[in-house]
Amino acid sequence: MNMQSCPEMMTTAEVAAYLRLGERKVYDLVREGVIPCVRITGKLLFPRKAIDLWLMNHLESDAPLGADTPAVLAGSHDPLLEWAVRESGSGLALLLNGSGDGIHRLIANEAQAIGFHLVHEDGSWNDPARCGLGGLRDLVTIEWARRNQGLIVASGNPLGITDIPSLARAEVRVVRRPEGTGADVLLRDLLRQAGLEVTDLRVLAHRALTHDDLALEVRGGNADCGVGVEAAARRHGLDFIPLCQERFDLGMRRRAYFQPSLQALFRFARTERFQRQAAALGGYDLSNHGEVRYNA
Repeated sequence: MNMQSCPEMMTTAEVAAYLRLGERKVYDLVREGVIPCVRITGKLLFPRKAIDLWLMNHLESDAPLGADTPAVLAGSHDPLLEWAVRESGSGLALLLNGSGDGIHRLIANEAQAIGFHLVHEDGSWNDPARCGLGGLRDLVTIEWARRNQGLIVASGNPLGITDIPSLARAEVRVVRRPEGTGADVLLRDLLRQAGLEVTDLRVLAHRALTHDDLALEVRGGNADCGVGVEAAARRHGLDFIPLCQERFDLGMRRRAYFQPSLQALFRFARTERFQRQAAALGGYDLSNHGEVRYNA
């Protein structure tokens, strides 16, 4: 079976032909919990992209994931991801200090996976080379979601904030995310496009560590606005001014993809409950969820 004729979801017979194995051997691999598959109404199906990653995982030239790599998901904060990690029973610990911090931790083997969303000047997102991940020859990135990013403002938008130039008004207090986070990189890029700099804004002395922290600063009256995701604004009863739709990816070393903690998260993310939660939070597009964006 060649790549052109191979469906995205393969049957047992199709995956056996794809792997050049007997069907009995495929059933043995399923029974041993070795090969990635899903069971739908009693029928086994094998996602081709997961099978390809499984094959790459068995390349003898790949260095194994360090035994001391902790079961940590680092990087950027995402309300849906944070919820899914807890509800999936994955056992992953969360260390959400921003995209830049996550990238450093992935390179240093301090995390099994990271969430990141970094915009580039040409409007593209999450290019490994430009994010500092180009040196990882076993890197895999998977799309988690498209998210609405914009300005989180007080309910009723009392200051009439409408766009990025509005932030330069003297009465507008802006709360920022930490340096190196995807939201702060986006803010700087949007300011650049508007001919402004951070120094043109009236910013709080302290930073908001997560999107929820940012929303709480606005809801508590300490700030008038900040760049964050729609889900955080809705969760805290605030108004939201959309600015762009961004791509939020998960990054990991290839072998980490098959760790039980991450597999538990991925299985949960295929459930109807996960879909309902994304719709309830708001501001998410999951149409390309699970797509492999980069495979070194």
